[in-house]
Amino acid sequence: MRRKKDKSNGITALYERLSRDDDNAGESNSIVHQKQMLEDYAMKHGFTNLVHFTDDGWSGATFDRPSWNRLVEGVKNGEITACICKDMSRIGRDHLQVGFFTDILFREKEVRFIAINNGIDSDRQETSEFAPFLNIMNEWFVRDTSKKIKAVLKSRGSSGNAHTSNIPPYGYLKDPENPDHWIIDEEAAEVVRRIYRMTIEGKGPYQIARELSEEKIERPSYYLGKKGLGNHASNYDKENPYMWRGNQVTTLIARPEYIGKTVNFRTFKNSYKDKKTKRADKEDWVVFDDTQEPIVDEETWLLAQKLRQNVRKADPMGEPNVLTGKIYCADCGAPMYNHRQRKGRERIYYTAKGEKRTSYSNPADCYECSTYNLAYQKYDRHCTCHHISTKALKSIILKTIQETCHYVSLNEREFVYSLKEESAMKDIAVSETVKNRIERNQKRVHELDMLIRKIYEDNVIGRLPDRLFQSMLTDYENEQNELNKIIETDTADMQRIIGGQNNVERFLKLVKKYENITELTPAMINEFIDKILVHEPQGKGADRTTEVEIYLNYVGQFQVPVEQHEPTEEERIAAEKEAERLRRKRESNRKYMKKIREKSKEFAEHERIAEEKSSDSNVCVEQNVTSKSNRQKVKGEKIA
Repeated sequence: MRRKKDKSNGITALYERLSRDDDNAGESNSIVHQKQMLEDYAMKHGFTNLVHFTDDGWSGATFDRPSWNRLVEGVKNGEITACICKDMSRIGRDHLQVGFFTDILFREKEVRFIAINNGIDSDRQETSEFAPFLNIMNEWFVRDTSKKIKAVLKSRGSSGNAHTSNIPPYGYLKDPENPDHWIIDEEAAEVVRRIYRMTIEGKGPYQIARELSEEKIERPSYYLGKKGLGNHASNYDKENPYMWRGNQVTTLIARPEYIGKTVNFRTFKNSYKDKKTKRADKEDWVVFDDTQEPIVDEETWLLAQKLRQNVRKADPMGEPNVLTGKIYCADCGAPMYNHRQRKGRERIYYTAKGEKRTSYSNPADCYECSTYNLAYQKYDRHCTCHHISTKALKSIILKTIQETCHYVSLNEREFVYSLKEESAMKDIAVSETVKNRIERNQKRVHELDMLIRKIYEDNVIGRLPDRLFQSMLTDYENEQNELNKIIETDTADMQRIIGGQNNVERFLKLVKKYENITELTPAMINEFIDKILVHEPQGKGADRTTEVEIYLNYVGQFQVPVEQHEPTEEERIAAEKEAERLRRKRESNRKYMKKIREKSKEFAEHERIAEEKSSDSNVCVEQNVTSKSNRQKVKGEKIA
């Protein structure tokens, strides 16, 4: 026969819980009222050794509550013999969890459970029969409340007048007069602007993070935490105030809020029971324009997003390559790889006097077609090398930018007119085609909707078998998805054509910013250059030429008009003399280098023969020494 647990020295736990929603219900749910009620009941029914366990401000949907955890630990340790609460909802609002504690854990540990208002006492079995229904009703209350809160948040987030995020991003603060409006925090905003400038200069997130850490600029979580703001205001890392991370920089760069947008519904939870927040797809975001003052302009933000599409890793020189993602092979369209070395190739040669010298060629720094490189590694051949030095490429870029800026500055009216006229002719042809395709595809999507509705009806009334219905439905849905993707792409193209009218003004603004340039900078390359196409070189030696096409941001490929004029007799004669001078110089260089190579071979051969003779004489000496030692050894043996 099982012995009953001795409850004379056990603790009687009086459990009180109050959530924010319960607090709004009135005084009857207050912690003070619950405590008084539980104490009166315990004293009246002879319970002793009373201990209060109170969770103030905790939702019943979660069971990870500090005082409740202590109570459960006491039950498991056998210290608590009775648990009294106001009603079942105080324990929690999840019927499965409440049922586990009251019907399994408490019963197993012989803990008496009492819910006063519900008339439930575990010592009287008949009072607990209705408890499961009460737990379900309590959970339904949480579910219903969750639905109402979601509906309110959906309405607020879709209105465009409020942010669903309660905490502004780094760089903004809540407006004291209107919490739904954000104002700029200048101290943090200046750091944000600097991060965008460094990105346009060609620096990657981890390089930016390292520089900010070295300059002892407070990281966002620490900066917000010390002000009592942010998601980790109570538990931020106070020991490392300057420890920036690359992913923090990446997150800041990608935020549309910095150009004045509001982005709602960025995260979601599948259920009110979920504790982990999930990130929503970008298609599900709700975005509103011009809801707060921007920290950076739209051109800067868009350029930063474009640059982030190409990862910039440090090369052997310890620097990221600013031209990454901009140079392509004109023949196969593949990106071109950059090859760069710390030092040049070693070369040994001899002077006319026979002196041995060592020299180093310039370190390799060039671009080659990636298709050619990857195929060559597998002993195959595709495309061609398309070799071009970085120095020559940067020289062409600088010259193109200088000539374009100079021409636009002197001929702004003609430039604007010619560009708009050319753009209009292209856009008229393209927009008409795209518009017709959008209309045609939208009409087909509408037809597919009607077909899907019809096969549903046929399937319901039995005219269409389930197997055939499922097959047709899959085909219709796949076609519809493909058409929707095409419509989305075409719509974006139409918006680009419409928005292209502002590109001329943006380019003029950029020209004025770099009106008198003398050297090329990473920021200049990123702001001016969209892409570069390198053609296969033509010719050999000094006559080798490479065609390079440079496409500028906002305006594409622009050729500066060059006035053609007939050369004078003096200019023609001067050009012929210069050509003759260069021919003679090249011929002289070829003869000189041929002579140097022959002498180098001759001296190298003499040096090899001398080394062989020296090696032979050393061998002879060694043999003589060995034979002498052997004779001495034999002589010594005879004497012995």
